[in-house]
Order: sequence, then structure tokens, then C-alpha cells
Amino acid sequence: MTFAARVSRLPLPYDPDLGVAALAHLPDCERELRPLIAGAAGSSPYLGQLIAQEASWLAPVLCAEPEPAMLALVNAARCAKNGAELRRLKRRAALLIALADLGGFWGITGVTGALTAFADAATGAVLDLALAQELRRGKLPGMEHDDIADGAGMVVLAMGKMGAGELNYSSDIDLICLFDETRFDSADRQAARAGFVRATRQMAAILGKVTPDGYVFRTDLRLRPDAATTPVCLSTRAALEYYEAEGRTWERAAYIKARPVAGNLTGGAQFLRALTPFVWRRHLDFAAIHETQTMRQRIQDHKALYSADLGGRNIKLGRGGIREIEFFAQTRQLIAGGRDATLRQRRTVRALEALAGAGWVEGAEAKELHTAYDRLRQIEHRLQMVGDAQTHSLPKTPEAFDRLARLSGSADTDAYRADLSALLSGVETRTSAFFLPAQSAPDLPEISDHTRSIVDRWRSYPALRSERGRAIFRRLEPDLLARLSQAARPDEALANFDGFLRGLPAGVQLFSLFEANPALIDLIVDISATAPALSRYLSRHAGVLDSVIDGAFFAPWPSPHTLGRQLQAQLSGRDHEDALDAARVWQKEWHFRIGVHLLRGVITPEQAAQQYSDLAHAVVATLWPLVQALIAERHGPASGRGGAVLAMGSLGAETMAASSDLDLLVIYDADDAAGPGALDARAWYAKATKALIAALSAPTAHGVLYAVDMRLRPSGRQGPVATSLTAFETYQKEQAWTWEHLALTRARVVAAPNGIGAEIEAIRDRILAKPRDAVAVRNDTAKMRQRLREAGPQGGDLDVKTGPGGAQDIALLAQAGALLTGSPARRLDDQLAAATVAQLITNAEARTLSEQAAVFEKIRQATMLISEKSLDPGDLGQGGRDFIARCAGASDWDSLLSQSARARQIAAAIVDAVLPLPEPDP
Repeated sequence: MTFAARVSRLPLPYDPDLGVAALAHLPDCERELRPLIAGAAGSSPYLGQLIAQEASWLAPVLCAEPEPAMLALVNAARCAKNGAELRRLKRRAALLIALADLGGFWGITGVTGALTAFADAATGAVLDLALAQELRRGKLPGMEHDDIADGAGMVVLAMGKMGAGELNYSSDIDLICLFDETRFDSADRQAARAGFVRATRQMAAILGKVTPDGYVFRTDLRLRPDAATTPVCLSTRAALEYYEAEGRTWERAAYIKARPVAGNLTGGAQFLRALTPFVWRRHLDFAAIHETQTMRQRIQDHKALYSADLGGRNIKLGRGGIREIEFFAQTRQLIAGGRDATLRQRRTVRALEALAGAGWVEGAEAKELHTAYDRLRQIEHRLQMVGDAQTHSLPKTPEAFDRLARLSGSADTDAYRADLSALLSGVETRTSAFFLPAQSAPDLPEISDHTRSIVDRWRSYPALRSERGRAIFRRLEPDLLARLSQAARPDEALANFDGFLRGLPAGVQLFSLFEANPALIDLIVDISATAPALSRYLSRHAGVLDSVIDGAFFAPWPSPHTLGRQLQAQLSGRDHEDALDAARVWQKEWHFRIGVHLLRGVITPEQAAQQYSDLAHAVVATLWPLVQALIAERHGPASGRGGAVLAMGSLGAETMAASSDLDLLVIYDADDAAGPGALDARAWYAKATKALIAALSAPTAHGVLYAVDMRLRPSGRQGPVATSLTAFETYQKEQAWTWEHLALTRARVVAAPNGIGAEIEAIRDRILAKPRDAVAVRNDTAKMRQRLREAGPQGGDLDVKTGPGGAQDIALLAQAGALLTGSPARRLDDQLAAATVAQLITNAEARTLSEQAAVFEKIRQATMLISEKSLDPGDLGQGGRDFIARCAGASDWDSLLSQSARARQIAAAIVDAVLPLPEPDP
């Protein structure tokens, strides 16, 4: 359809004489188009000037369709040979786009898309011109003219509105220029960089040069990394290193819209893919909200921009303006786009649609903001059409406002102002609820100023983004605050709950579940008031609450074999790095479940010890084949029957707690011969062992699984990290110290191919069954006790492991009994029974030590759940004290302390009689 057939709206002439003058340049203009020309020129001196300059070009264009004319301009720009030609083409494009906009031929998407297409073409053409100049001068080593096709390794990234395809009518273009240093020999890279810097400057100069014929585009290169100190074109490697080390939230937001537009487009796409982890965090990222609030507050504090009065008000940065809608969408994109790739939209309106589709924004809200965004962008274009100025501020004088109203097609300026005011107010109402805390509900209990400062910010959290979620939470909030206020340390409990609430990605489902099942509220309050470590974990890993909602959360504990099969299913088909992340997510959900069950009294401390051990067993048994496959892929398969993992310490004895380390040995049985170029068995299993340690303890985005200690291997730190089966047996028979055999009493194979595990167990049994000198064993064990005592300071009342009569003392005596009788038993009670057979202690003493050790173990399980570090009783809230006392079977905290002290005295007396410490030097 021609121009005349597509007119759907018309501007009005503010100065009719200027409109008449413009029509004089187009005497043959169709009758239907004459009001469009008169209105455009009569309200915009700039458009009137363009009509006069380009009348001979415009006259035939008006008789056809606008799209082919725009395409011809873009194609011509793509092939332009100099700046003068581009400026002439830009002038024509600006006139065509303005008339298509004012006449309603194109909506805002068509207008901004046309502007962006021309900018893309112009940037590409000017880059080619600048690079050709550098090539003619021989300033890009190794590159030839044909290399211009892909920028000779240089790429131009469009940022901001240009990157999103939403360019303003009189917009600057924001560009980042990079080059691929790998295209050049190391000796030539400095010269290449200098050449690309000159080309970038030349490109910006041609685009931005203002002459009597106008300009192409004002160009801004300041969005590049550390713009104050870096050259205008830098290597992709330098850029990636910067973003990895120093990138900020506003730079992440900027890259939402980034797009390669000129030069090495393939390389630009690869760069953006490499930048994905920086822009799109895999975890829900709520820090972005705070930083956006801070940025918005800075704008609000700038009264000239954030004025409430329409006169001079900035519709981009001001109250209810374009930037607030962009912040509204981009912040949510940064929060959730790492998990949901559908949210990674460059265009603001598409981002709003995607957010509504994913449930992050209500559909009506997204639609209203979409409409407002389009209208504000349209008004922004009218402001800029008046004089081709990069302005976003509304007029300050009545006359200038009249001109804007007429250009927008309104004959009633007062009505236009009222409509504009309502539009801005509507945006402010929709967006401010997200950026500024809502007022607290009136039915809250009396709370302190400190509490209110925390409660007030809850309304900005994602879990309360929907009206339905807020409505449900308002009904829960008074009861939650009342329960939190009853904690022994209300401020601490509230802070922990705040971290939990901040971490929730959505609230409606969970809040509804809380409302239907108040016991879950008790759980959250319990965690907040009693177990700060769990609460901190929740604030970082809110996703584990999915497992709480799952009905299987309180199902019976599965067997280690079942756990292992579940983990294998989770890791199946993933690459190695992804598998490690998946293992961490899986383990943390089960680990969290054990902690919650212990906290809530669903399981006993003894059951918790077994479950923590089962979980670690499943993880090690599943990851060991995984890392062996990785080493086999890199170095070929190992020879022989394979390797096994032997667990020592608490995993071997199945007494792990919430923050226990893993004490491990790797033992292999392999042929000595290795094929040509292949690793020998020792080197192969050394690599596999190190890979296992990394798989368990290397930090990833999902944290670590377990800290690993391998100091119990033969020869300790000086020995190889993996030991052959033969060397292990020989060492244990001929070289091992008594303390190493004591440790062997708790050793257990947790991962092994068929046959090797049984053989290691047989070796262990033979070593433990060796006849021993009772006096020597007792003396060596006493020395070990002394060394442990001297190894570090003793803990306070809650350190039940070290010190006289502590759990460590009891364990050493029990292990000595197992050694002297050759018992293969790993559990403490069975080893204490062996100590009675060895006549180290009486049956009554064995029962006493067993009872004291059980109390210590209960306290240990409780304290390690509450904190990963040593606990000072003075730092415990009442909830934590009550929990530890309950776990230990004491009536209250004071009873627990006195009971623990008596137990220590009794145990110390028994152990001292068997394993006396040497007298201190005088």
C-alpha cells in the first residue's frame, strides 16, 4: 500500500506558514498526504528543512510504499564509500522514518527497527572503510583485503537501544569494539591493536562528524571495560578477564541487549556466549534488586531529572519514565534469566512478555507496561523530531508544549498534558511497588524500629511480587513475627528469616502450603531461631525447599544402594563439570533433609550420624567411577583390576555429622606394564585420586560437597596419594605405627570394583589380628593421646571431642581394645566390648564409657548442625540451647552442662587408669 493509503493519524501544524512552505516544495503531493507534510513541517523545523533539502528524492518515494524505499536506503548505506554519502542517506532515512511514524504507517517497533537497520548498515560500511585504510598502510600484520569480510578479526558490538533494535529517533549509538588477538602472531599483536584502535577512532569520527549536510550517528564508546584506562578497541581476552574479575551489575544489564553488528560477527557471537555466565547467573541473583534500587535512587535524587512537574521533566530518566520500565524488566531478567533462557530477551517489550509467560509479572501488569513503553517511546521521538536533538526532557514553556502537542496530533494542549501526566503516573504506580518497599500491613503486632526496617523491605522481594502472594503473606505475617519475637534472640531469628525470605524465587505456592499446614511455619521459625547454619544455607539454596514441599521429604530413609542409584540417575548423560554441579545440588537437598529431621525430632542423633554417613558413602561411590572415566578418556584405561576408596575416621565408622570431613585412602591393584605412551599405574591413579579430591572439595557455583583429608595414607603427606594393594599390605605389616593401626580399626571400603574391596577387607582383618604386645599398645596409645592433647587448644563446654575424658579419649581406648583382641569391629560399643576382653576395662566401665560417649555424640550432632565452627555457649540463643539439651536427653541447658562435665570426669578417670599421660616436665 502506498503512503496515501496508509495514513492513520496526522500531526497538526503549530506554525501553518511553515507547513505551507514545505508543501511548496512538493507541488504534486497527493491530497491525502498534504496534511501529513504540512503538520510535520509546521511543528518541526528540522523536518521542514529536510523536506526542502530532499524534495526531489521524496516526491517519487511518496507515490510508492515506504518499506522498499527504506530497504533501498539501508542497502545503499551498506555500500557507501564515504561519510558524505552516508550523511545524505541518513538525512533521507530520518525524513522517511519520521513521516512513517507521524502518519501511523509504522508502529514503534517498525520505527525503531528501521532506525536500527540503518545504523547497522552504516556502522558496517564505515568499519570497512576504516579497516581498508589500515590495510593499505600495512598496519594490520598478516591481514589482506579479503579479511575485511570478517573485520580482520575485529567485531563491533551494539549496546543499549541499538543492540536491542530499539534505536531512538536522534539517538547516540553505544558501541564496544573488540579484536581477536589469536588471529595474530604474538609479536604482531601490539601493532594489530594499534591498527584496530585507529580504525575504531576513524569509524567513530566518520559516523559522528557534523557538517552542513548533518551527521550519521553520534557514537559513544564508553561502555567498554574500564573506559577511563583502556583503549577504544581491546582484545576479547582482555575483555573477558575484566568481566570475570571486576564486572558490575550495570555491565551485566548492558549485555542483555548486546548484539554483534559489524566485522567478525561469528567471533562476536562466540564472545557473547563466553560471557553468558557473567550476565546470566545460574542462581537466583537478588543482589541485582538492591543495586538497581541504588541506581534508581541516584536518579531520584537528581531533582532536575526526577521532577514531579511536567515542565522540563525527563521522560527517559524521570519519575514514571522509560528507564523505570527498563529497570523493572531488566532486574527481573538478571534475577531469573540464568535459570530460564526464555527471559534473555534484548527488547524491553519482549522481556515483559517473557516475564509474564514465566509468572514473574502478572499478565495485565506486563500488558499495561508494554503499552506505556510504546507510548513513551513515541513521545520521545516527537521531542527529538522538533530539532533533531538528543533530548528526553519535556518542554518548559507553554509555547514549546503547544508545539509538541501539535506534532503529536493533539489540538488541546491541556488535554495532552493531562493524558501525559496520567501515563507517567500509571508507570510510576506499577514500577515503584517493585523498587520501593510497600507499607506494612496495619494488623502487624507492635514491632521495634529495627524490625520494621527489615519488614518494610520484604515487599520488594521476588516471593512477594504478585498481589496474590502478598495477600497470602499478609495473613501469615502477624503470626510469623509473633513467633520470631518469642525467640531468645529475636533480632538474630528475624535476620535469619529475612535471608530465607529473600532467597525464595516465588511465594504463592509455598505461602499457600504454609497456610494449609502451619507446621511448616514452625519449621521455618525453628530453623531461623535455632540453626543459623541451616538458615544461611537456605538463604543461598532456597531451591532445597522444593524437597520440603515434596511429599517424599518425610518418607523413610532409603538404603545407601538406593541413594547411589538415585545419584547415578541424576548424573547420567551430563558432561563432567555439569555432573559435579548436579551432584552438589542433589547432595545438598538430602543433607538439608537430614538436618531438618534432626532439628524437628523426626530422627535421633544416632540416626542422623548413620544418614550423613550413608549420604557421603553414596556420593563417593558414585563419583569414583565418574572420575576414573574422566582419566581414562584423557590417558587411556588403567591396567589391572582397578582401584578402591577406603574410608577412615567418621565415614569409616559411620558416625558423620553435618560438617564432617572425609578421611580417605585410594588403593589400586594394577599391572606394572603400561602400553607405549600410556601412564603407569601409579601415575594413573595419582591423577584419578586428585580428580576425586577435586570432585568432592573443589568449589563450584553450587558450593563444595566435602572437605577431604588424605593424611592417613601410608607415609602421610610424604607418601603417594594412591597406594598399590601390595604396597599397602606391606606397609601395614612392616612399617605402620600403632596409631595407624588404631585408625585402621575404623576403616571401611566405600567404593571398589568386584573383588578388590573384599581383598582390602581381608588385608585389614589380617593386620588387626596380628598378635600384639599389650604394654606396647597401651604405651603407644597413651603417647597418641598426649600428642592429640598438645596439638591444639581445647574447646569450651560444647567441645565434647577433645580434652580429658572427651569423645576422643574414649575412642582411643576402644580402638586399643580392638587392636589387642584383633577385633574387626568398627563401632565404638563393639570396640569397648573388645577392650573388656583385653582386660583393659571392666564391663561396668565399658557401659559407663558407652553411655558417656553416646551423650557426647548427641551433643556433637546438635552443635555441628547449628554451626560449622566451634560454638561458644554465650553465642547461642535459647532455641539453640533447648535443641542441644533435647538432643542430649537433658531436661534443660544447665542440666546438660553439669551432666557433660560429670561425664568427662568419669570418663577421664577410667581412661587415665588405662592410658596414663606422662608426668609433665618439672
